[in-house]
Amino acid sequence: MPARCSTRRSGRGVSDPFRVLGLPPHAGLSDDDVRAAWRRIAAATHPDREDGGDPARFGAAAAAYAALRTTYDRREALADLRPRAGPAVRGLRAVRGRDRASRRPGVLAVRVLAAAAVSACAFAVAGWAPASLGVLTGALTWLIATGRHDITRPG
Repeated sequence: MPARCSTRRSGRGVSDPFRVLGLPPHAGLSDDDVRAAWRRIAAATHPDREDGGDPARFGAAAAAYAALRTTYDRREALADLRPRAGPAVRGLRAVRGRDRASRRPGVLAVRVLAAAAVSACAFAVAGWAPASLGVLTGALTWLIATGRHDITRPG
């Protein structure tokens, strides 16, 4: 029976679909390369063959072809094959996160000052016109959209 594991997207994938189809795991594969490998294995292992074929290998090849059919699918499969970050890298990210957390109030203050300066310039040039109110709304929206992570706790 072929080794199966769940993938992030579909849950149908095999552990290494490139190996199952006999293809090198790289991004330069075309749709025709994958289709040719699938057809070669399907012709040799199909259960309707006179000798009965190899249903398990055929099923694994069908799942591998489904996982590698498009360029997007091949990129996803390559990403699944890459090793995950180990504890040392995660620890380094945690240290960097604490370093950023100590600068958050300063970054937030700079963002507030930038939004206030843009709004003040708009009011100085145009007065209380609808356009200056639109600039104020845009500056506040920008402040909320980009400053949200400065207000929240690191995590």
